[in-house]
Amino acid sequence: MEKKTQTPVKRGGMAMVIALMTGYSVIYMDKQMISAAVVPITQQFHLASQQAGFIMSAFFLAYCLMSIPAGWLVDKFGSKNILMLSMILTAVFAYAFGWSSGLLFFILMRFGSGVGHSGYPSAASKAIAENFDSDKRVFMQSAILTTTGIGAILAYAVGTRVIAINWRYGYVLLGTLFVVAFFFVTFFVPKDQKQVQAVTTTKKVGLGKVLKDPNVIVLALVLVLINVAAYGSSSWMVTFLTKSYHLSLKAAGNILAVNAIWQIVGSLGSGMVLTKWFAGQQKKFIVTTAAIGMLSTAVMVSVHNLLLVTVMLAISNLTIVATFTGSFTWSQRLFSKDRIGSATGILNFGGTFGGVIGPSLAGFLVDLFKGSFVVAFLVLGALLFVSGLLTLFIRAPKLENSN
Repeated sequence: MEKKTQTPVKRGGMAMVIALMTGYSVIYMDKQMISAAVVPITQQFHLASQQAGFIMSAFFLAYCLMSIPAGWLVDKFGSKNILMLSMILTAVFAYAFGWSSGLLFFILMRFGSGVGHSGYPSAASKAIAENFDSDKRVFMQSAILTTTGIGAILAYAVGTRVIAINWRYGYVLLGTLFVVAFFFVTFFVPKDQKQVQAVTTTKKVGLGKVLKDPNVIVLALVLVLINVAAYGSSSWMVTFLTKSYHLSLKAAGNILAVNAIWQIVGSLGSGMVLTKWFAGQQKKFIVTTAAIGMLSTAVMVSVHNLLLVTVMLAISNLTIVATFTGSFTWSQRLFSKDRIGSATGILNFGGTFGGVIGPSLAGFLVDLFKGSFVVAFLVLGALLFVSGLLTLFIRAPKLENSN
């Protein structure tokens, strides 16, 4: 039996949300901008595609390794402190990446950037929980998810233009934006609150028991495969467009900036669709979006028509984000509140691990097939569809009117 806790005074407002979204947007800009930067870096330092993949994967390896410890640090030192630390570290490593020369230095700087990024999501979630009433938290979290698209627009509309002039200038710009985000967080995110809680008789569920839950393991594998497809394709999309269609970095950036709008649509639209038309039918929704994502990716690399490729890319962006959103938000219905924290940490670890594998796997396949992107993207699309099929093995609890 669980006793009620005293709810802290809520001090959240739009200024705080905008501050958090600013930091998140620059973080997502950083994640996407590397795909444009590796084009001139590969040429300048004569790197193979797989070596470029190592540079991109280093970020996700650090992010993956630090995801669970970062959550512990947030609880220990407070959300605002970790938010500010995250912005400072990412600024330092962005500037340092711009001064790097050589494969090892590139890998180390991206690894450091991943360490800096890892604390931001947990800290932002905690800040929202501390400063908004429970009936507003879901909306605020979904609003922050739109920064995936905002960051991509910044990366491709602004970042690629600067990188086209000099890739080092791009990381001077990025580091400066992190400094701006640091000041937003410093001035507009309230200091951490200490919740006054009654002693609870609820027995906490250990991590070992959570790991024995088959739904946790299956859903973590689902998120691994989704992010292998998502980050494997996005990391190589600029290279694909510039090599396959002989586009400039600026032209490729324009296409990807416009298509990033569909990521915002996918984030916001998925919640509405799941609520209105697929309530209790997450499996059907996820399998459907994964199938559409696979088919659109296959068409994209099977034809040589820039207009059709742009349309297929938009559909692919929308459905991959929808597949991820449908899978990740499902955890709120699958796991009880006494284990949702540990379960979410495991899911984050799994999803981030997909980001480690994706860029390197795609780079390996591009090298293996002598610069052709066809097999690489077909494999990524197939893995996305497999992620949807894996959800069929999830056993929905009795409280869910499910498949």
